[in-house]
Amino acid sequence: MVIDVRPILHTPGKRLDFRFELDLSGLEFDGRNPISRPVTVEGEIRNTADLLELALTAETTLDAVCDRCGKAFLLEKRTDYRCMLAEELQNEESDEIVLLEDGKADAGELARTALILDMDSKTLCSEDCKGLCPRCGADWNLGPCSCKKEPDPRLAALASLLENK
Repeated sequence: MVIDVRPILHTPGKRLDFRFELDLSGLEFDGRNPISRPVTVEGEIRNTADLLELALTAETTLDAVCDRCGKAFLLEKRTDYRCMLAEELQNEESDEIVLLEDGKADAGELARTALILDMDSKTLCSEDCKGLCPRCGADWNLGPCSCKKEPDPRLAALASLLENK
């Protein structure tokens, strides 16, 4: 969503509120499309002493899969983003300053980028998820499996020393 900020560009104290939805269902992460629901974006652009400040929040519910046990679950996702808007850069480039194009800011693209950068690289169904047994695939969250505990093959030489005692 492109927002025209020219009405508040040179008027300190003014602000523009916005709210819209993004469809990011086509975004792929690790071969999956976790953003199947609309992303709600709301925020404001405020002129504070001839400085334009943009603040937005993007919220959605992700279709997540636990990286330990493989269970599918829903995950609430909220991303906050802030930046300054400027017609031209005074000094050097900064990630916190976004250039306006013809007095307009693309809040949709800013929200999309912020959400992508804030996606977790590892997703867990719960902090104490125990995962799956590497031998039989049993879900350890439901209880122990019947597999015999095998010693670590890297420590087999030490195990043989204990057997000889």
